[in-house]
Amino acid sequence: LFLSPSISLSLSMAAWDLSVAVEDLGADAPPITVSVTSDLHIGGVILKLVEKSQVKRDWSDHALWWEQKQQWLLRTAWTLEKCGIQADAGLIFMPQHKPLRLGLPNGLNLRLRVCFSGPVFRTVLGICKMLSEFRNQLLYFLFPISFLFSHQHNKGIHNLPYDLLIVLSERKFVSRPCLYNGMPAHFADSPKTEKVYKMLSVSQPAPPPEAIAKLYRPASVVDKAHIHSRWLDSSRSLMEQGVQENDRLWLRFKYYCFHDLEPKYDAVRLTQMYEQARWAILLEDIDCTEEEMLLFGAIQYHINKLSLSEPQTMTSSPAMDDLDSALQCLEVKLDGANSSPQDMLENLTAPELNDYLKIFRPKRLTLKGYKQYWFKFKDASISYYKSKEESLGEPIQQINLKGCEAAPDVNVAGQKFCIKLLIPAPEGMNEVYLRCENEEQYSSWMAACRLASKGKSLADSSFQSEVQSIRSFLAMQQTNPNTHTDDSMSINTHSLVSPRYSKKYKAKQLTPRILEAYQNVAQLSLTDALLRFLQIWQALPDFGISLVVVRFKGSRKDEVLGITPNRLIRIDLGVGDVVKTWRYNNMRQWNVNWDIRQVAIEFDGNVNIAFSCVTADCKIVHEFIGGYIFMSTRSREQSDTLNEELFHKLTGGHEAL
Repeated sequence: LFLSPSISLSLSMAAWDLSVAVEDLGADAPPITVSVTSDLHIGGVILKLVEKSQVKRDWSDHALWWEQKQQWLLRTAWTLEKCGIQADAGLIFMPQHKPLRLGLPNGLNLRLRVCFSGPVFRTVLGICKMLSEFRNQLLYFLFPISFLFSHQHNKGIHNLPYDLLIVLSERKFVSRPCLYNGMPAHFADSPKTEKVYKMLSVSQPAPPPEAIAKLYRPASVVDKAHIHSRWLDSSRSLMEQGVQENDRLWLRFKYYCFHDLEPKYDAVRLTQMYEQARWAILLEDIDCTEEEMLLFGAIQYHINKLSLSEPQTMTSSPAMDDLDSALQCLEVKLDGANSSPQDMLENLTAPELNDYLKIFRPKRLTLKGYKQYWFKFKDASISYYKSKEESLGEPIQQINLKGCEAAPDVNVAGQKFCIKLLIPAPEGMNEVYLRCENEEQYSSWMAACRLASKGKSLADSSFQSEVQSIRSFLAMQQTNPNTHTDDSMSINTHSLVSPRYSKKYKAKQLTPRILEAYQNVAQLSLTDALLRFLQIWQALPDFGISLVVVRFKGSRKDEVLGITPNRLIRIDLGVGDVVKTWRYNNMRQWNVNWDIRQVAIEFDGNVNIAFSCVTADCKIVHEFIGGYIFMSTRSREQSDTLNEELFHKLTGGHEAL
């Protein structure tokens, strides 16, 4: 039997009842039943609901939520038939913006009204705009904490000290940054907004050691990998990922690329970055040496003192701010204009570095041993010879440092000054260690390596400033046992170091050592102390590595994939050694097979790898890689805007918008 076109058309036009629950009427209210046809569009259904509810209010923020499918019906021009909605569909008419509890890096809990219907990417940008105006940076991503703190999930909001639903909605946004009374003008509108600014931009006091000991600490590489499996999907909404009204999420920096940080206007961002770095160190999420831990403790102590005594550290007017910027630009221009002919002639002659250094190339199943050679640094490459006398001939090897990575491996107390170089190669990255004899030699060669990694020579004007920066960093790690201070009674030592060192040393042993390190940073301003803390954090070998347990194609065992801003690292799960490294700039393409959940990447030199994820969904790895490549495409001129379409193209795959 077949139906004629006229009969089938009349059936599609037949009216049927659709029941929709209206959230604003309360949980006990019966659903509203409206008469619809299959060709009625979603907007028409909403109009019928509003009319039948007989409630006069602003319904512009409301939309239909399909409970069974876990999706929003936001395309109001689509018909019920096109959406696949039938009479048994469980629809809910609810607001798109709802309260959400956020745990900030500095430990504060906020309650904000955020968008539950748009992609998380857009929701996060809205939160960032509320908390720190002017910078549309890809700062934070939402991160559920119920797997760590299940007793706090959906427990109510009465214990939250800061409910910002009304305060931030009253804010007035301005088009360009300016300061008033030492804070951005949009925060100086009222005492309420001033309190919000101080709350977000001032570091919180260190908690007692007992509180730190109770917090979750990853005990292994696998534990760290499990943490990174909890990032929310940026291309899907909060509701679609199971987040409900008044749930509590963590707000954290996901991508370790910090663009155009201006302390004068980015006090909130700077403070939250510092707090995330501080807690990563205190909870041993990132490893550091004992000497580095003492220096971190000293800077924390200094920041805590300044935060209590200097609630507002920057006071200036908009006119002075513009004048400062103009003078900086003029200073740069005059710096080049005042160069003498002799200086210009010297710059045309490429300088060199020559000295005896020790080199080591680590290989698997070999003992570590350094050999001394005569080294010559010229342009952006290093050459080494058996002796100074043979330096006029052919070198043993010449290493091009352009595109390399130079990391410090230093222990000032132990007189260890090493430079760890990762040299790009077709099969990955080759590891080379250079050992210097003293601080002076290390400062010059480390500065040269950093410039060479960016394709710059020793003639570059930033060489001397780079050397001075390295020397000041080393000076901070030097101790002065003869220095006396009256602060030994007020310092809470065990709150400044990780539990590992709290157990290893007593307070009376740690206090003098932290105060010795404190003398090297005591003259820093609050802003400089925060920046110095972040600088040392970024210099740690494990900085910026997000871990995921994977299984490579053809392998029978699980391994760890480390994802950084510029490379992928293959790590042995059992030993922790780096097996192979691949840089993004050698990547030709990457693909995800969504059916078998496998990531495949092709590099230059016909190098192909493929792996499946064990502790995380492959979408998370795909988002990390695409996100870092997206960051690398941004320039300083584009820092105030984000290309959301490009971001979703790089991170979304077939599951994107």
